[in-house]
Amino acid sequence: MYFVLMEDNLIFGTRAVLEALNAGKDIEKILIQKGLSNELYNQLRQALRGQTVPLQFVPPEKLRRITDKNHQGVVAYLTEITYYSTEDLLSNVFEKGKIPLVLILDRVTDVRNFGAIARGAECAGVDFIIIPSRGAAQINGDAIKTSAGALHRLKVCREDNLKQTIEYLKESGLQIVSCHEKTNTLIYDADFTKPTAVIMGSEENGISNEYLKRSDIQVKIPMAGEIASLNVSVATGIVLFEAVKQRLGAR
Repeated sequence: MYFVLMEDNLIFGTRAVLEALNAGKDIEKILIQKGLSNELYNQLRQALRGQTVPLQFVPPEKLRRITDKNHQGVVAYLTEITYYSTEDLLSNVFEKGKIPLVLILDRVTDVRNFGAIARGAECAGVDFIIIPSRGAAQINGDAIKTSAGALHRLKVCREDNLKQTIEYLKESGLQIVSCHEKTNTLIYDADFTKPTAVIMGSEENGISNEYLKRSDIQVKIPMAGEIASLNVSVATGIVLFEAVKQRLGAR
């Protein structure tokens, strides 16, 4: 193995990225120059089959801004954490006799928001977080720092198809609770003592309609002020600790 690790967990060069993949390294994302086509690149695409590594096709100028080294049209970032399988983690939760509390994040892309959410989720006893393989915050040093180390303790699943993942959770007996402002049901009206997966969306785009349609209940946080808008990490904390309160009260 001869891949070179630079600052920010950056590696460059098609063969170097291939070596990292073959070595079992978890890769956060790969940037590929538009129009790239050669044998090594074909080997890379073959190695990526069946994996959930996000690919982004970019102009050569972007790669040059990232590194002035001979990147051969391919740059990758190694992840700071290990990603897990939703099926494996959920089975493990049930085997322990626990009532699952899972958090799904839809298009939450701000790194510091993600870190703050992870910190609150770990404090609330969330079993694991699920994020999409595309349209999610990069889990880098800033995310780890903002999470106060929670991302080294709380497991994260990266899934290619959130719709299928939500269906799997429903089939496994979890209720899907979506939190957004365009509903009349308050968070206090949901029964969080049941096996639950909570979906939170970004402040800009909210939760995708296809996920809302698959929710068992849609809830909102009551607002008394004039701004009527919360940072997504704060909103997530409020919902999760309502679940904590209910579960403690049910003991």
